[in-house]
Amino acid sequence: MLWASDHPRAGKGQYVFEHIIVMERALSRYLLPTESVHHRNGVRDDNRPENLELWTKPQPTGIRVSDAAAWAREILAQYAGASDTSNNAQDLS
Repeated sequence: MLWASDHPRAGKGQYVFEHIIVMERALSRYLLPTESVHHRNGVRDDNRPENLELWTKPQPTGIRVSDAAAWAREILAQYAGASDTSNNAQDLS
C-alpha cells in the first residue's frame, strides 16, 4: 500500500494498493470504476509494470443482446488505440 491521501480510491486509511498506482502512472490517468489490475504471474507484490494487465469488468450475465452489443461498441471506443500487453492476446481481425 502507498500513502495517497488525495487519491479517489483512498479510504479512511488514506492508502491505495501499489499496483493501482503503478497502472495509473502507466496510463497517465486514474482507473475507471469498471477497471481493475491483474498480476500476470499471480504474485501480488510483483508490481513491475510488465507484470500488470488492465482488466475491465464485463457486463453481468442475463443481459439483452442489444445491450451487450452496445456495451461492446462502448468498450471498443473507450480503448481504441490502446496497446494489448497481455501474453494471451489474439488477433481477431
